[in-house]
Amino acid sequence: MPSRESGQAAELRALDYLKQNGLKLIARNYLTRFGEIDLILRDGDVLVFTEVRMRSSNDFGGARASITAAKQAKLIKTAQQYLMQFTRPPACRFDAVLLGAANSGTIEWIRDAFSAD
Repeated sequence: MPSRESGQAAELRALDYLKQNGLKLIARNYLTRFGEIDLILRDGDVLVFTEVRMRSSNDFGGARASITAAKQAKLIKTAQQYLMQFTRPPACRFDAVLLGAANSGTIEWIRDAFSAD
């Protein structure tokens, strides 16, 4: 499966999983000049910016290691851009959903994967 298609499939798997766990979708693939946020959801009163990663192997640290400090900085700037639409921004957090290879079915949801501080 080409990379773009597998990325979209991974996002849909992650979204289904998060919705089953009570989160509500706000936006997909929110794009600014700073970068892109895969999923923006609500968990109660908390806005959740979610990065979805899938890796076919754990070489080089796997999906978790692919969310580097540089990637986190881009996500934070993109989230700040999104939050500018609010007079009083809601509480928010950054989550990560790590998926194993498409056939493995493994999903790891990391709440508060990193912070903007």
